[in-house]
Amino acid sequence: MELALILTAITLGLGTSLHCIGMCGPIAFSLGLSAEKGWEASAKNLLYQLGRVTTYAFLGALVGLVGKGFSLAGFQNYLSIFMGILMVLLVLIPRFQMGQRFVDRYFGHLLIRVKSRLASYLRKRSYPALYITGILNGLLPCGPVYIALAAALATASFFQGIIFMILFGLGTIPLMYATVLFGNVVTASTRQRILRLMPIVTMLVGILFILRGLELGIPYISPPPDTLDINNPACCSGMEN
Repeated sequence: MELALILTAITLGLGTSLHCIGMCGPIAFSLGLSAEKGWEASAKNLLYQLGRVTTYAFLGALVGLVGKGFSLAGFQNYLSIFMGILMVLLVLIPRFQMGQRFVDRYFGHLLIRVKSRLASYLRKRSYPALYITGILNGLLPCGPVYIALAAALATASFFQGIIFMILFGLGTIPLMYATVLFGNVVTASTRQRILRLMPIVTMLVGILFILRGLELGIPYISPPPDTLDINNPACCSGMEN
């Protein structure tokens, strides 16, 4: 995976973890791990966090497969440019945000079942229950996750889609981990100030994918067309022995 994509995924995860506290904070507080002490509380917390990352990886695999289909059809660059433009529009035209309405319309019944199961597992404190809680938590509607999935789709690769979403999930862990153990570690006013940067981050990610699709030959940002072409002798000459 390109270095720019790795840094983008981690940065997106770190930045949006503030949004996670606002949206998923009540779930994190409901785990009750802040009242427990020692390594057991830390281990349970880690299982919950890894449950979320597991879901993100699964979703990354799905969108990566879709993106791979576009790539095989010869539309990888167009897909990257389109998803980049979409991210920019989400910032410039707030009312253009249709993701939540789409999810509610087509997946409403499924989400009701997920929330019901989540509520039942929140009452448990076993290791498997906390891991499953994290998995279910990752299925809940979340704007930043939609943005990350759009980026994973634009990678047009099954494995890169998985890796991108894993890195995104890992980026959300530090602040969410601290929140589960110690409560709300960031004040509401601080969170609001930092969240104002998220539109900027989203736009930068969108611009990155537009440049990536244009193949302008900019190192690490917009690779030339033959960089990943396995039929290009220059690409693979170092592999011949």
